[in-house]
Amino acid sequence: MARETGAAGPMKEAMAAEFAVSAGRLDEAVDWYLQAARAAPDDAALAARATRYALMGRDDRALKEALELWRKRAPETLAMRAADATLALRTGKQRAARRGLEALLRDGGARGWLSAFAVLGTGSRDPALSARVLGQLFERGALPTEPMALSAAGQLALGLGDDALFGRIDAVARELHPDDPVMGLLRVRHLHRTGRSGEAREVLDALATGDALAGPRIRERVALTYAELGDPAAGAVLLDADPAAAGDLAQVALRASLLAEADDKDALAALYAGLAQGAGVPNPARRLLLGQVAEFLERPGEALDWYRSVPGGEQRATARLRATKVLHDLERGDEAYEALRALQQDADADERLRRDAYLMESELRREDGDAAAELDALARGLAAFADEPALLYSRALMWERNDDIPRAEADLRRILVADPDSTAALNALGYTLADRTDRYEEALELIERARIAEPTNAAIIDSYGWVLYRLGRHQEALVELRRAFVLEKDAEIASHVGTVLWQLGRRDEAMEWFEQARGIDPDNRALRRAMEEVGE
Repeated sequence: MARETGAAGPMKEAMAAEFAVSAGRLDEAVDWYLQAARAAPDDAALAARATRYALMGRDDRALKEALELWRKRAPETLAMRAADATLALRTGKQRAARRGLEALLRDGGARGWLSAFAVLGTGSRDPALSARVLGQLFERGALPTEPMALSAAGQLALGLGDDALFGRIDAVARELHPDDPVMGLLRVRHLHRTGRSGEAREVLDALATGDALAGPRIRERVALTYAELGDPAAGAVLLDADPAAAGDLAQVALRASLLAEADDKDALAALYAGLAQGAGVPNPARRLLLGQVAEFLERPGEALDWYRSVPGGEQRATARLRATKVLHDLERGDEAYEALRALQQDADADERLRRDAYLMESELRREDGDAAAELDALARGLAAFADEPALLYSRALMWERNDDIPRAEADLRRILVADPDSTAALNALGYTLADRTDRYEEALELIERARIAEPTNAAIIDSYGWVLYRLGRHQEALVELRRAFVLEKDAEIASHVGTVLWQLGRRDEAMEWFEQARGIDPDNRALRRAMEEVGE
């Protein structure tokens, strides 16, 4: 709606815009910023802010006006070019978008291609259109060919769901940079997600035995990829084969977690014994790790001793918190809650530790099945840390589990008041509205905002697929839900795929997906509800 600018100038409009931003009303914020920018003809910053928030909204006409104001008042920048390309994509002007992106790729160096890929990844509401434009840029030779840029382009193609385009980019990368480990890992994930797990394993084995593992971080990524392929033990073996890893506690910790995932108690016990031999010197990181490995080995008494022996440093805070969980596991609940209360009231403790003590108490109370005490812990936490997002998020999930959707919505909206761009809150609220109400269009808008920010987040893609299903767009939903499952083997996602297949009349396929979900987590709430709906 049009608003007149008062004699006091644009200050009140700018303040109103900031208030609208803090309340999560992006369209209103853009409207106010445009009012302020019109009233201050020489102020490029106001036009830039109007453009920034218009990019996050859905009003393309407002974005066009804000961008024109910004362009008139300031020299052309990478950010301005990126906004221009985004507007072209959103309005379906494919050639204009491609020209703008080509300029970014040609003239902007590394920052240029990062900006161009960000536009394609998050600027368009149509992943298929972004994939087509990326493919055109590739065919025209506009993409930079250094290893980092090619791997980023490959990752973008995968995120946009264009496996064929990834294959073409990968062919160039293999010719120009055959030993690039980052592209090699993307190749593994591409093969795995397209059902060619045997080939994926061959590529990963070649990476693990080649010269690409010169740096410890690459070795860790290869080890984690073994776990993604379902073989965490192979990842642990890879880390154990590195002579330098024995002195790198980060790699030792990763190896311990992989052995725990593989349920290899013998190897884990050997690693634990080796760590304990060097624990005479009071090294905080080593003693914290010993406590964590003792927990993996289900030796809570030893874990408690190690945690209590951590002498100081940032590890001391983690150890104090973990010690309360171990006390609870030892059925010494009164001691655990007493220790948590002490942490919550410790004025000398770090604020994050004090906050986490409330979160830990709420989790343990939930394990006890004491909903009233769980709510009390979160309420006390919010009294001490007003509107703290992690506490509000936990309470919202608690309300949802107890079927109190209005209160869950209220807490998630409180998070969005402080942080309108919180993808976790946007996704949680959108999914809750899609799953537990009939406000599907509102849910779609919230999930779209989260999806624009994180287009390859499996949980957000799952929410997007689920709201499409609730809107009756079953075939589109099936594509998105299957893509989410490729990214993350999750019981809830599998149960959603099964539900859509069931509604499409493909009952045998649906039951296969339900069985997959049961194999991952037989107690999953979404799976139980799906089984009730289909009468199984």
